[in-house]
Amino acid sequence: MAYTSLKSAPKAFDQHKRLIVVQVAAALAIILLLFSKPALAEGSNGHEVVETIGFAMVLVCFLGRLWSILFVGGRKNDELIVSGPFSMTQNPLYFFSTVGATGIGLMFGSALAAAMLGLASFLVFRFTARKEAEYLAGKFGAVHAAYAERTPRFWPNPLLYRDEDQWLFSTRALRNTFRDGLYFLALFPLIEAVEYFRLSGDLPTLFTVY
Repeated sequence: MAYTSLKSAPKAFDQHKRLIVVQVAAALAIILLLFSKPALAEGSNGHEVVETIGFAMVLVCFLGRLWSILFVGGRKNDELIVSGPFSMTQNPLYFFSTVGATGIGLMFGSALAAAMLGLASFLVFRFTARKEAEYLAGKFGAVHAAYAERTPRFWPNPLLYRDEDQWLFSTRALRNTFRDGLYFLALFPLIEAVEYFRLSGDLPTLFTVY
C-alpha cells in the first residue's frame, strides 16, 4: 500500500554526503583487503565456513534490495510505501545493505572487518534514515506518524509483514538496483583472486586482521 501526500513538504534529504561517506569506507575496505590477511588461515575449514556465511549474507543483501525496490520503485520520498518489506521495517534497503557490508567482511575471513564494515554502514544509514523520517513526517503528517509507531525504523519484525494484491514498479529502478547489487557479488571473485596472489607471494601482507 502507498500513500500520496496532497500538501507541500520540506525538501527531501540530500543523499550526496551519505554517498561520499560510503565511497570512502569502500575505498578503505579495499586497501584493507589488498594489504592484510585474516587471522584464520586461508584455505582452512574455519576460513571457508566464515567465507561461506559472508557470501550468503551478500546474496541476501542482493535479493533483499531487489525485493525492496519492487515495492518502492522510483517512488521513494514521493509516496509512503507501507507494504511488503516496508511493513517490517521503514528502511529495508538500508537494512539489507548493512547485511551485505557485514557479509563482505566475513567473506574476507575477518570478524573484525565484518564488525567494522557493518557498524560503519549502520551508523551512516541510521543517520540517513532519521533525516528521511523527518522529511516524510513533514510531508505525510499523521499517516507517517501512525506508520512509524507500528514499524521499526531499521531492524525488521517479520511478524508485521503484510502484502498487497498488486503493485506497480519501476523497471529502471529495478535495473539500477540489480547493477548496484552486482558490485557486492563481484567482490567474491575479487577476494578469491587476492587470496591467490597473497598465497603465491605476489602480494605483500602488511598486517593481520582478526
